[in-house]
Amino acid sequence: MGTRDAPELLPGTLDLLILKSLVSGPRHGYAVAQHLKTVSDEVLQVGESSLYPALQRLLLKGWVTAAWGASENNRRARYYTLTPAGRKQLAAEQREFDRIVLAIHKVLKAT
Repeated sequence: MGTRDAPELLPGTLDLLILKSLVSGPRHGYAVAQHLKTVSDEVLQVGESSLYPALQRLLLKGWVTAAWGASENNRRARYYTLTPAGRKQLAAEQREFDRIVLAIHKVLKAT
């Protein structure tokens, strides 16, 4: 099998995926990207040029906080943690995403 290009994410879904990846606890940026890649069976591969601006956006909105710490390989890393406002936003975004996916599915199944 040949390698396939990573699919483009729908607008707005990166924030949803990042918030979801932080539900289980704080992660640094690279760990967020690795988590998304692993959980999606390597379909979703988020590059630094998309990931870090998104994390900054989530910080500015108050949906995550950040603190410096040591990574697994003892390097300095910025760890992101979901805030209560971020949990509320995640729930709202999940509901909206599910609604849109259902609507798309209906269109694709229509005859």
